[in-house]
Amino acid sequence: MTRLQELELQAGKLPESERAALVTRLLATLPPVLTDADGGVAEARRRDADLTADPSSGLSETQFRAAIAASRKR
Repeated sequence: MTRLQELELQAGKLPESERAALVTRLLATLPPVLTDADGGVAEARRRDADLTADPSSGLSETQFRAAIAASRKR
C-alpha cells in the first residue's frame, strides 16, 4: 500500500467535520486555479458581495444539506 493510500484510508475514518477541516487545510496549500479570464472569480466575488449586502439571502448549513438531499431523491 502506498503512503497516499494509507493516508486516504486513515482520513476516511475521521468524522465528517474533521475530514472537512483537513480538506480545507490541504486546499489552502495549493496555488489558486481560477483566473479572472474564466469568469469563476468574477462570479464568486459577485455572490460574496450579494451575501455581504444581504446575509439572509444565503442558506444555513441545514438548509443547504436539505436541498442537496432533496436533489438526490429526484
